[in-house]
Amino acid sequence: MFADALRHDADAIGAHLETVLKDGPDLPLADGMRYAVSGGKRLRGFLVLETARLHEVPQAQAIWAAAAIEATHAYSLVHDDLPCMDDDDLRRGLPTVHRKWDDGTAVLVGDALQTLGFELVLEPACHPLAEVRVELARSLARASGRSGMVLGQALDIAAESTDAPLTLEQITALQAGKTGALIVWSAQAGARMAQADMQPLTDYANALGLAFQIADDILDVEGDKTIVGKAVGKDADRGKATFVSLLGLEGAKRRAAELVEAACDAVSPYGDRARTLNDAARFVISRDT
Repeated sequence: MFADALRHDADAIGAHLETVLKDGPDLPLADGMRYAVSGGKRLRGFLVLETARLHEVPQAQAIWAAAAIEATHAYSLVHDDLPCMDDDDLRRGLPTVHRKWDDGTAVLVGDALQTLGFELVLEPACHPLAEVRVELARSLARASGRSGMVLGQALDIAAESTDAPLTLEQITALQAGKTGALIVWSAQAGARMAQADMQPLTDYANALGLAFQIADDILDVEGDKTIVGKAVGKDADRGKATFVSLLGLEGAKRRAAELVEAACDAVSPYGDRARTLNDAARFVISRDT
């Protein structure tokens, strides 16, 4: 079952992060880093490991890249939850880092997790070729920075101060950065480590990332706070344009389903070996968290 495969990889990534972070200083910084990377589905790390398996990259190497993307994703969540951003009190059903400690600690925890991501992909154990490790780090910087995730967040902030709600095209572009960029990097990782063609996995991930965000918008409308693990209904309360507000609830569900089919079609060249990736695509629109 896909759920078992996802849980197995999540546990392996969690154990690796625990090993990496076990010798941290006796400060809230170290505790906050361990707290921030705990829990969650670890879907991005799973994509790294699965695409590595697809290209026969040893897990002993791929686990470093999987841990790196989870550290980077965790940093983005810690900063996204801050009062100056989304001002959230809950993440994964627990107090956010700035609520459990304070704003300053949360900023430092996010900073440290961000740099940890680069440290992990540049670790020699990640890949025997230095040029591959450098490319992993360079592409991670692009996916997480000014042309990727951070750009998406900046567009999201800018949208809050405009009078006209975003169009469907604008929301799609925003989410391609904020949510999609790290998902694309994750799905490309196995091919990048194998120095193989990345196009099928890039097309897969672009569709997957957008479906993932549409599913998030649907959860903000239909989700149960106690199950989702964070506040729901915030987008509607803010009058924020979302895929649901523009497409309607049923229209958003149809679009997400179409994107899942597009993702599955993209990896059809891999045949039966892509079965788990197909399951992952279907999972993103059926999840309740």
